[in-house]
Amino acid sequence: MAGVYGWHFEQAPHSDLAAGHLLYVGIAPRYMANRTSTQNLRKRVRYHYRGNAAGSTLRLTLGCLLGLELRRVGSGKRMTFGKTGEAALSQWMAENARVCWIEHGEPWVLESELISQLDLPLNLDQNRHNAFHSRLKSLRAEARQRARELPISA
Repeated sequence: MAGVYGWHFEQAPHSDLAAGHLLYVGIAPRYMANRTSTQNLRKRVRYHYRGNAAGSTLRLTLGCLLGLELRRVGSGKRMTFGKTGEAALSQWMAENARVCWIEHGEPWVLESELISQLDLPLNLDQNRHNAFHSRLKSLRAEARQRARELPISA
């Protein structure tokens, strides 16, 4: 099933953000002009809950906001919070993250409308107008830079 999902949190991941408010929206599948995506809402939401920062921009953002240490893993090209950090993030999400969704045949259209009309501080794409955008972009860039300076994790 295709659609848009939205995330809000019982406890805000950063002191400048409001608890209980919609902070992020995402889509499944993403728009692909020349092939069919295998993603659907269920797979995408599950990955955000159980995956890692390399495959989930939401997890990357939340981990950076929560102060987890980003590390290069494997060949050194992927970055995650390591086993301990990802487990801590999954636990934080289990306690605080709430997700809702709506089915939509062209979710990328609805996502663009939502980002342009709502205050969604955790979305970076299409969201330069948001007051939190530059702060979040800097936090993520600093975390990546620190990760590049550390040895590759197992």
